[in-house]
Amino acid sequence: MGRKGSNLTVDRRVVLQSAGGLTLASTVLTGPAVADSITAPRPSHEFRQSMKLAFDWKFALGHASDMAKDFGFGRDQRTYAKTGGSESSPIATAALPGFDDSSWSSVQIPHDWAIDLPFDPGPGGFGPDQDDPHAAHGYRALGRDHPENSVGWYRRPLDIPADWSGRRLSLEFDGAFRQVVVFLNGIIVDEHAGGYVPFTVDITDVAHPGETNWLVVRVDASLGEGWFYEGAGLYRHVHLTATDPIHLPPHGVFIQSAPRGAGATAKISIDVRNQSDAAPEARVRTIVLAPNGLEMARNETGLSITAWGDGKVEHDLAWDAAPLWSPSDPQLHRLVVEVEVGGRITDRTETSFGVRSAVFDAKRGFLLNGQPLKLLGACCHQDHAGVGAAIPDRLQDWRIEQLKAMGCNAYRASHNPATPELMDACDRLGMLVIAETRRMSSDDESMAELATLVRRDRNRPSVIAWSIGNEEQAIQGNETGAAIARTMKRLVNRLDPSRPVTAAKDQDFDTGVSRVVDVLGFNYRTPQMEGYHARFPDQPILGSETGSTVSTRGEYVLDAARHIVPAYDREHPWWASTAEEWWTIAAERPYIAGGFIWTGFDYRGEPTPYSRWPSVGSYFGAMDSCGFPKDNYWYYRAWWRPEPLLHLFPHWNWEGREGEEIEVWVHSNLDRVELLVNGRSAGAKMVERNRHLAWSVPYAPGVLEARGYKNGRLVATQRRETAGAPAALRLSVDRQRLTADGEDVAMIAASVVDARGRPCPRANDLVVFEVAGDARVIGVGNGDPVSHEPDRSDRRHLFNGLAQAIVQTGRKGGPITVTARAEGLRPAVLRLDARTTKQST
Repeated sequence: MGRKGSNLTVDRRVVLQSAGGLTLASTVLTGPAVADSITAPRPSHEFRQSMKLAFDWKFALGHASDMAKDFGFGRDQRTYAKTGGSESSPIATAALPGFDDSSWSSVQIPHDWAIDLPFDPGPGGFGPDQDDPHAAHGYRALGRDHPENSVGWYRRPLDIPADWSGRRLSLEFDGAFRQVVVFLNGIIVDEHAGGYVPFTVDITDVAHPGETNWLVVRVDASLGEGWFYEGAGLYRHVHLTATDPIHLPPHGVFIQSAPRGAGATAKISIDVRNQSDAAPEARVRTIVLAPNGLEMARNETGLSITAWGDGKVEHDLAWDAAPLWSPSDPQLHRLVVEVEVGGRITDRTETSFGVRSAVFDAKRGFLLNGQPLKLLGACCHQDHAGVGAAIPDRLQDWRIEQLKAMGCNAYRASHNPATPELMDACDRLGMLVIAETRRMSSDDESMAELATLVRRDRNRPSVIAWSIGNEEQAIQGNETGAAIARTMKRLVNRLDPSRPVTAAKDQDFDTGVSRVVDVLGFNYRTPQMEGYHARFPDQPILGSETGSTVSTRGEYVLDAARHIVPAYDREHPWWASTAEEWWTIAAERPYIAGGFIWTGFDYRGEPTPYSRWPSVGSYFGAMDSCGFPKDNYWYYRAWWRPEPLLHLFPHWNWEGREGEEIEVWVHSNLDRVELLVNGRSAGAKMVERNRHLAWSVPYAPGVLEARGYKNGRLVATQRRETAGAPAALRLSVDRQRLTADGEDVAMIAASVVDARGRPCPRANDLVVFEVAGDARVIGVGNGDPVSHEPDRSDRRHLFNGLAQAIVQTGRKGGPITVTARAEGLRPAVLRLDARTTKQST
């Protein structure tokens, strides 16, 4: 029976978790109509059900060193002596069903509590002589130095339908940072360490269907895994799933498909789990559905399964017409797997997959579907302005869309397994992926994490290689590293023989791990790739991290005192290069498979190049932390996409510098560009492939104009005009029709114009965002790596003319009005519409 007032969203669906697929089948019921009741009769065609546990969570900080402030957790030396503790000494008071959490905050999952913490500048140095973890993680007051902020507790009621009695019940965590203890009804049901891999908790023995259960999760983020901002808490989704005792286990379906003429073949392996006392004869059926939904092939096999045992079947399928998956045309097939016992279907899943061939060749680079394709990639962390590591699903899509708009066709998940929704977006939108495990080690825990990554994502057409390590300086060049790499590679080859293994190195290229992996990744040492290829001509190579130009969006004069880096493609750390330097090498050598720039977006932590307070984020991105393009974005856009491109910079507001020489650049893939200042030509220049154009002209207020020519014809013009005083705000949004599911988001950009409508490139006004309707602002940002303003707020200063608000829908639907206000400026109004069913944009 549903709990009165519950906001639980129920998905009556077939959850496609086999090998990471998440396509929905069957009827889906969401929203207020079913939020208060989850006991509706179960249709006969529903074989597994899943609830996304997004709402109704309460949150409070605990304490990593004070048991009294950590709800008594660990107070009793006998914490693990008795299941559930004892009546007089429970394991933790917060885990008890009757605990009063009315003073706790209400939160929605995904949730990252680290972005709400204050800053701590620490000892003041992340430089060449010391590695300050405060800086590395963005100076948030988190970790061993801050026990008061480093443990978080989550609680929620869990109303399990009475008709789920007799089924196998599990909690599925897509990831939590970092050390987790899961309680159900006061009993510890699981403990998990590792912030980036999913884990499943069987709660069948402890759950009480038909009653209100209490789920409590303690998350300890005292210790990190990376040298970058990682967040804290339940920052990925959590599901409650019910299955028949005879079912398909998580990630238990593996499909290896390949083109064959106009059609395809597939080798399919299916694990079946029996969690019952019976030893039945089962039928296992596989069906391939084309992207248009038509059935293309099927097979069926009998299987004997012992009581409380697992079984496995393998099917070979072939079909005559199979559109290929590619970044330009991401055609997704679906594999339906059914388990039938005694004429009754006990489980059914659908898994998305793509038909394609992907080959790394030592001479021709990377080949997709038989054709050379240069990997135009970006490395990215899971981090965005306003929300930290807890990125809503739609924002995952939006970030991939921004990368594709720049010209990217590839993504390196750096340096950890990505969230499933990000991987879904890559499959659906067409983005090749190098999937990377977090730790390069052959200990049991690291190997288990690697196995989970491979099993989860091995059906995805987007994944083209498994990366087992990144810049492991202590071992990457010696025999210890080679031995570890061999052990990890054996595991990968056993779980997925269809994809190569790679690793990213920044030195010792001729030794150690290099001699083990199939494809060698070069971090930044792009000029050394030619020599390596000459010495080892039979090994494919790629740029696993490239570029690393540092820049501040909208700034064009170096100002070290203010931690400002000009946005010309010129500044980079000693170990890196400009965009132009690495790309001209990779573009002109077919044996280099491509490269992945460091990075697609700015991110918290690693505040390079200044490496000290007040910088709290990196400057590496082609886009800032909000996804606003920097000028280097347009360099890649010019050479990574075929459409004509003309980008002129800097802005033309240089008050007080009249008559001084201003450096003017153009990124363009046209033939010739002419520059004009107030109508007078400053000269025309021919475009050299993969290079930029530059002029030096004296500043005079007015109009800076670039004219681009192709085959002698004017095809593009771009202007930068001197703006007057800021007069009005402007709002834009990625799309106006949203889904009223409580999770969808709109990405809203605020800017400023003068009285004549010209953009004001230096505006820094404080903008307040007001929302009317069933929606709320969940985060704000402006892309300034020196900003210390709160992320979870309704206001933000513009930074060089731009700010961002992330608006999330409720679940009632209806019109939404967003108003932006700033003192002395005309406000801007944006109208959105949220529907309870998905709308085309």
